[in-house]
Amino acid sequence: MNKILEGKKGLVIGIANDHSIAWGITDSLCKEGAQVYLTYQNDSIKKRVEPLSQKVDCLGVFPCDVSSTQSLEQLKNSINTKIDFIVHAVAYSDKNELSGKYLNTSKENFLQTLHISTYSLTEITKIFIPLLNDNASIMSLSYYGAKKYMQSYNVMGVAKAALETSIKYLAVDMGDRGIRVNCISAGPMRTLAGAVINKSRQIYNYTINNSPIKKALSLDDIGKSAVYLVSDLSKGVTGEILYVDNGYNKIGMSLEEV
Repeated sequence: MNKILEGKKGLVIGIANDHSIAWGITDSLCKEGAQVYLTYQNDSIKKRVEPLSQKVDCLGVFPCDVSSTQSLEQLKNSINTKIDFIVHAVAYSDKNELSGKYLNTSKENFLQTLHISTYSLTEITKIFIPLLNDNASIMSLSYYGAKKYMQSYNVMGVAKAALETSIKYLAVDMGDRGIRVNCISAGPMRTLAGAVINKSRQIYNYTINNSPIKKALSLDDIGKSAVYLVSDLSKGVTGEILYVDNGYNKIGMSLEEV
């Protein structure tokens, strides 16, 4: 029986370790037959990514600093072959500015957060246009803090809101070649990125208790949704934000208080 992504090659940017959402996506894509190029930001992350690359059908592991145009150009030149998908799973903000009041966000951190977490998707898309096959898929990751106030999210909420709007505009720009641009808005998970958020454990537990499906999200939950977005099953879907959060985004009143 043919696997749904058999014959497709793509790039995954943003794996930090085996608890990363990006890794869950990579694992799911490869189980369905995809081949991947992976990246690492620095040597410490390289030590984690290289062993993971051996567990999947990996075509190469390359350095990548999404805040550097030169680094992105070098990544494109290193791959130098046609690809069918890009997974953008990158976000950063100074953790010291994620607690307290948003109005205390520094200009420096605001610009850096928006550059890495938001603009990088646009620049990656632009740089990789020559390598993208027609009908390819580009996807990124967001969070409910893009839509509503979420405690200890601050400038990341602003960045994710800008990211979600970028998804819509990129979908239009890339649509003439049938290239789809979508985003998964994932619920809270116990990841390296999530750990920097103040009171992350309380937020994690609160979300589980107040979701229609009362269970912790798994990497597999998100990975399988990514398979849908990368595969031809979603060939008529673009500019969308797909919520994978056990339905939390549909709740308007705390179930704990009823």
